[in-house]
Amino acid sequence: MSSSRRVLDARDLACPQPVILTRKALAEGGFSELEVIVNTISARENVARFAGHAGCTIGGIEESGEETRIVIQPAAANWSDSTSTESITDATVPLVEPGIQTVFLSSRTIGRGDDELGALLMRAFLYTLSESETVPQRVLLMNSGVTLAAEASEHLENLRRLADLGVEIYACGACLEFYKLTDQLAVGQVSNMQEITEFLLQGKALCL
Repeated sequence: MSSSRRVLDARDLACPQPVILTRKALAEGGFSELEVIVNTISARENVARFAGHAGCTIGGIEESGEETRIVIQPAAANWSDSTSTESITDATVPLVEPGIQTVFLSSRTIGRGDDELGALLMRAFLYTLSESETVPQRVLLMNSGVTLAAEASEHLENLRRLADLGVEIYACGACLEFYKLTDQLAVGQVSNMQEITEFLLQGKALCL
């Protein structure tokens, strides 16, 4: 590894982007120190904790106003891109575990409570899933979850990235009809209750 420092500007990025960018930088390597700049407390804690989980050394944490510079020294051994990203997000955003075949999304949001927060969590989850080393075989969309794959959805980029990775995406046909979105499905294919039920009975499923 060359004696150099790489600077990663992760300011103003929503969870979990600072951690994912840090993971990618460490996987690429080519430096002796990685300086990550963040400007939120949660990003600072998440990046520092992830670095520790990855076997790295924190060379220093410098705070100046709202900004924090975290200096990370990669582990001596080759750093693995498959290092777990579990427990690194601002909120409880579930990550797919090895062996999960199906992710079942029955809503446009995650959890019960504030819809705005739930929508942010869904965006963070789909982004994290699309950037993960391990992806499921398929994603099932039901009820308002079908709106995630409709035209003009803010989630299309992440869903298309999953599709490019070979993940099959299925949207409930009856749900599309209910929301009048049958002709607006932008990614994936129309499915039915029989097929969805069979998928859920095959192997492990993560239901949100």
